[in-house]
Amino acid sequence: MGTTGLSLGIDVGGSGIKGAPVDLATGRFAAERVRIETPQPATPTAVCDAIKQIVDMFDEVTASGPVGVTIPGVVSGGVVRTAANIDPSWVGFDVGHQLADLLGRAVVVVNDADAAGIGELRHGAAKGQTGLVIVTTLGTGIGTALIHDGVLIPNSELGHLEVAGRDAETWTASSIKESEGLSFKEWSGRLQQYYAQLEALLWPELIVVGGGISSKADKFLPRLKLRTPIVAATLENAAGIIGAASLAADVAHH
Repeated sequence: MGTTGLSLGIDVGGSGIKGAPVDLATGRFAAERVRIETPQPATPTAVCDAIKQIVDMFDEVTASGPVGVTIPGVVSGGVVRTAANIDPSWVGFDVGHQLADLLGRAVVVVNDADAAGIGELRHGAAKGQTGLVIVTTLGTGIGTALIHDGVLIPNSELGHLEVAGRDAETWTASSIKESEGLSFKEWSGRLQQYYAQLEALLWPELIVVGGGISSKADKFLPRLKLRTPIVAATLENAAGIIGAASLAADVAHH
């Protein structure tokens, strides 16, 4: 997408809201990342105010440039459709318009896994990959991003595939590994079933595994027997901010 310049990315999570300006040529932060606690309850108004705080902190660096914001839920046309780890009052909330009014800037709102996927495609483990890439984030649940020839197919909810008669993320997320005290070997058996199902249905060219646990990828990825190459994400927890900033810049340049 050859976009250059600076763009601001903000990643809204259940416990923290993080933001940084991103140099789009290199995919690196152009200033130190800022993190503030997610307000409790995490209502739309409270979170939008917190986002504005972060935007104001970087005002000098990013001037009136575009802002990309990730939300942990399905987002279509700037409207939030699901809310798993944030306040239920988000469902049906038009956060795109609300933020554009509040900030007086172009705003792009995107699902958090989709943003991480775009980050990995443009500046991380999937860079230069053609065909279908599936980026999965293993955490509290399983987030997924589908990207075909560089184009995002938004809001895929493939963490909810049925595997072994269950909703995959309730059996396979890294939070389940922790809560059930599974060894990497035991957990890998579950991941094997999940990823085998994913590749059987979609035939991707590459699978990228993100989420905090990806820093220990050497303990589980080598155990998986798939026909699809599967690699660890490289941007770690910066992927969402980088992807959101990158998507915001796309819209600003159209």
